[in-house]
Amino acid sequence: MHRAALLCLIMAGCAAQPPRGGGIVSTNPCADAILVELVPPQRISAISHYSQDPAATSIPLGIARRFRVSHGTAEEVVAMRPELVIASSFTSPATREAYARAGLKALYLDSPLTIEASKAQVSELAGALGVAPAGAAMNARIDRAVDAASWRGAQIPALIWIGGNLVSGGGNLLDEMMTRAGFSDHAAHYGLQFTGYLPIEHVVVDPPKVMLVPDEPGRAASSRAAQLRSRALARLGGKVAEARFPRELVNCGGPVIAKAMTRLAEVRRSVLQ
Repeated sequence: MHRAALLCLIMAGCAAQPPRGGGIVSTNPCADAILVELVPPQRISAISHYSQDPAATSIPLGIARRFRVSHGTAEEVVAMRPELVIASSFTSPATREAYARAGLKALYLDSPLTIEASKAQVSELAGALGVAPAGAAMNARIDRAVDAASWRGAQIPALIWIGGNLVSGGGNLLDEMMTRAGFSDHAAHYGLQFTGYLPIEHVVVDPPKVMLVPDEPGRAASSRAAQLRSRALARLGGKVAEARFPRELVNCGGPVIAKAMTRLAEVRRSVLQ
């Protein structure tokens, strides 16, 4: 009986132990895009649930869906007991305090507005992860892509539609990338800063040369906004070219910059042919 009781106590003690923690938890979707390219998958305990949302991800969905996701609540993250939390600078004070009380190490990253600021963030994150050489290699890839895509000729008025009636305006990372690749941001020309709502009537009255859209040009419009764009293009009688700019290229910096710059250069070459 004593041996049986002892065995039960040992088993109960083992069952009462919480699951082993560790690894990296990201609640920042833009950090996800950097993280998954800097470290092996086994170091990552969870990424942001936004990275599995087709309208918000900056990672190919096939890659993002290999990882567990976090919905960003303090309780959920603390329960994972990660070695590092990567969060947004917009994280609430209450959540920050919860991480601190739990003894979690957290890195809060903002949203870079320039290519250089994004590269600095890559270096910061790589340093925190102990993979500084990988961060330097990522930044070198960004530099090569930016140099290869840069254009010094006349700029082409262009408009990037993010989704629905939202467009990318001036003063942000996309604006700099467009300028480097040879485009002038027509949303900034309309007076829009950062991301904003643009009535299609503005486009009809004062159209850009190119509209970059998340949909596949030529396919049946899948949303009301896309249908309105198609009608606007028809009214403009071929004055505006339309090219696809995937949704995953508009959200973040880091390695996304290289992909976005390459795509912008492809569009520029097709327009100038």
